[in-house]
Amino acid sequence: MALQKLKTAAGLAVAMALVSGCSSTQEADDAAAAEAAAAEQAAAEAAAAQAAADAQAAAEAALNNVYLFAFDTSTLSADVRADLDAQAMVLKELPGVIRLEGHADERGTPEYNLALGERRAQAVANYLAIQGVPRAQIEVISYGEEKPAVQGYGDSVWSQNRRVELKYSK
Repeated sequence: MALQKLKTAAGLAVAMALVSGCSSTQEADDAAAAEAAAAEQAAAEAAAAQAAADAQAAAEAALNNVYLFAFDTSTLSADVRADLDAQAMVLKELPGVIRLEGHADERGTPEYNLALGERRAQAVANYLAIQGVPRAQIEVISYGEEKPAVQGYGDSVWSQNRRVELKYSK
């Protein structure tokens, strides 16, 4: 009888050890699986963040643009509007400051050219706002004739100085 009790107790001890061993193995397996899933998710998030950063860097690189104007006008040409449409798609997604610098050629008085540069930059700002770029992100400044892109005399020079430059900063 004592032998029977000893065998039963030993069997019970072995069964308990197996059950507790299986339990701790299951817990370890669950912990390892959770750790692996967390590592996978972290890697996916890091890859997504890197892809977003790469896309933003590429978009920002394409942002420093110059938009040319006809003589004595602040009207946006069809070509400028098409360029601004594409630019607005990128600018809507970026959280920085968009600086529009208006310029004029040297013909006219400095005061008139300063006002003309302002009207040109405002025309671009208004168009971008209509396309969905937040107006609070847009800054307008006019340099008039003070910062020519090209030095010289003649229509080919003047046409390059009648412009708005779009600059982006974070």
